[in-house]
Amino acid sequence: MRRRALVAGSAVVGLGIGGGAVYALGARRGPEAESVESGLPGPLRGETAPGRVAVVALDRGASAGLRVLARAVAAAGTDSVTASLALGSGVFRADNQRPRQLGKMPSFPGDLLDPAQSRGDVLVQIAGERAGDIAEAVDRLLAGASGWRVRWRIDGFRAANRVEGGRGLARNPFHFTEGFGNPVGERETAERALVRAGQGEPDWAVGGSYQVVRIIRFATELWDKDSVHEQERIIGRRRDGRWLDGAPSDEEPNFAADPKGRLTPLDSHVRLAAPDRRNPPPLVRRSYSYDRGDGDTGLVFSCFQRDLAQGFEAVQKRLEGEAMAKYLLTTGGGYFFVPPPGDAWLDAVAPV
Repeated sequence: MRRRALVAGSAVVGLGIGGGAVYALGARRGPEAESVESGLPGPLRGETAPGRVAVVALDRGASAGLRVLARAVAAAGTDSVTASLALGSGVFRADNQRPRQLGKMPSFPGDLLDPAQSRGDVLVQIAGERAGDIAEAVDRLLAGASGWRVRWRIDGFRAANRVEGGRGLARNPFHFTEGFGNPVGERETAERALVRAGQGEPDWAVGGSYQVVRIIRFATELWDKDSVHEQERIIGRRRDGRWLDGAPSDEEPNFAADPKGRLTPLDSHVRLAAPDRRNPPPLVRRSYSYDRGDGDTGLVFSCFQRDLAQGFEAVQKRLEGEAMAKYLLTTGGGYFFVPPPGDAWLDAVAPV
């Protein structure tokens, strides 16, 4: 785990997974179905995510059915717990059913991916405010998911979870408030995250979203040895979200007026991730912190987008060589696809 003191590859630090309302596959949709939010997959609903999450990757056994799993996910959700499902590439029997960009997540420069905590045929997210409720929901899920086996699991939490200016904010293990780059409202969320007709995707996938999950270990001991001033220059923001050029957190910095990076370093995280703040990356970040003990702390990074190449992968390429890289190590995760609300997609993906 040392590799130049956690030599890690680039990573996008963002907000938390989860939804603001119960989502169960096959749930009936009433009059509220005309609202924008009702058209969002469960993990994208609400201004902010619940305070806790269990992320469970499952592999399918020879006799395991996707419809059986869908019913188990639906049964796991309650009034206090959200349950949602995302599909990995291995779950598809035919290439023409698979979303065109869905495949194995590549290893980016500096990654050290552990196969034991990477990929999976499906990904189930169970989120709520109480750890006990989530544990019970996971038990219900696994009891009903006949033929499916756990590949990996990680639990997360959101420190200082709150809504400000219409955006969900939280504090990450590096003590910085994040989430300022996320969209405000369901319409902008849908614009960035949801697959549209005409993208060349299977018809069933329209209204769904590509999800990237990255388990990123933070070298918090090494990080905490740096001064707050140095940390802020590495991130490119103050801890509370204000910009280094003096702009408040809810306004855009003028990077063009600082071409040599005197105020905001050219290799800072935020400047590389989104060099043109007026045209933010077309993705929505929803992440959780994790702490597995023995110094293993970090982020369960998650983002949603309509197009992987234009969203996460474009940002990831820009982040190569960022100043923060030596404090991060991506050890797992994968690419998944969140189907649109309802259960109509099952007829295409699992016709029998």
